[in-house]
Amino acid sequence: MTQIQHGFATRAIHDGQEPDPRTGAVNVPIYLSSTYELQGIEKHRGWEYSRVSNPTRDALETSLASLEGGASGHVFASGMAAIAALVTMLSAGDHVICGDNVYGGTTRLFSQVIVRHGIEFSWVDTSNPDNVSRAIRPATKLVHIETPTNPLMTLTDIRAVANVCHEHGIPMSVDNTFMSPYFQRPLELGADIVMHSTTKFLNGHSDGLGGVLVANKPEHAEAFRFVQKCTGGILSPFESWLVLRGVKTLAVRMKQHDENGRKVAAFLAQHPKVSHVLYPGLETHPQHELAKRQMSGFGSMIAFEVGTRANADKLLQSVRVITNGESLGGVESLISHSATTTHAALSQEERERIGITEGLVRISVGIEDVDDILNDLDQALANL
Repeated sequence: MTQIQHGFATRAIHDGQEPDPRTGAVNVPIYLSSTYELQGIEKHRGWEYSRVSNPTRDALETSLASLEGGASGHVFASGMAAIAALVTMLSAGDHVICGDNVYGGTTRLFSQVIVRHGIEFSWVDTSNPDNVSRAIRPATKLVHIETPTNPLMTLTDIRAVANVCHEHGIPMSVDNTFMSPYFQRPLELGADIVMHSTTKFLNGHSDGLGGVLVANKPEHAEAFRFVQKCTGGILSPFESWLVLRGVKTLAVRMKQHDENGRKVAAFLAQHPKVSHVLYPGLETHPQHELAKRQMSGFGSMIAFEVGTRANADKLLQSVRVITNGESLGGVESLISHSATTTHAALSQEERERIGITEGLVRISVGIEDVDDILNDLDQALANL
């Protein structure tokens, strides 16, 4: 019998989340058990110890693998824990090519921690695939990109860079946090591994930390399961349940995020107090055509320039509906100053080099009534 391929929203609600066979509960239970009864020596019902596997976590991993179109999912205690697990595939002497304006926490981990283990990094502008090709060495074992980037909203052509990587037999990983699998599926474009901070859009309610790696190849699945077991940096059953709950509404939330995001970007683009807006959905974005090709929507992440740190500070203190806070992807709108939050780990010179100015502000547009968001921005910008 031919298996029916269900749509995204259906898979988000059902894949990995079948009714409980014992009780009929339509929600996956939170299995708060550290250990499980064995049926004999090396005989069990599928679970032995919750650091290795847990039924609630297993359901989430199945769900996220389905949404990204991957073979396996592996969830961790935070997005950074997922990134750290990604580079456990590497050994001393290996070389990594990484995008030069990825999330500041990724830069900090790679440049201040992982380098101590004899792994080298090249930081390149991956928006030009030729830069990736030129940076490849015999020791290159991973190419890691983020698209769109945080906070500059620069895109990388996933298929083009994947083709470069595959020519050299190098795995490619993509941080897909900003778009979620609803708007962008890197594995379908040739990537080997997809990473998310589940804290953001996948959870969607700003009430839990988490991260995930979705793999396409058996060797990567084996490596990530092994590091989960060895390091124990796994997602708890309760937070796994929170993400499962969030994923069920991912499709409808992302539609509203996108609708609101487009309107807010258009409003900011014509506002006299804003000198520049970075949003792939605007025709003025230099990679607008690429965005239309590899993404099915433009999302709700926007960066814009208000000129000075003082202006940014005044703006963030003036909002009333929007919350001045770090993070993104929740149902509420959040606004932040990238130079002192997400990219505070970089030196001022490093931030200036990639274009993160003191007047740059990032907004994660929520799903409130969009007129309330626009009115709040308008009154806050009037104070500049």
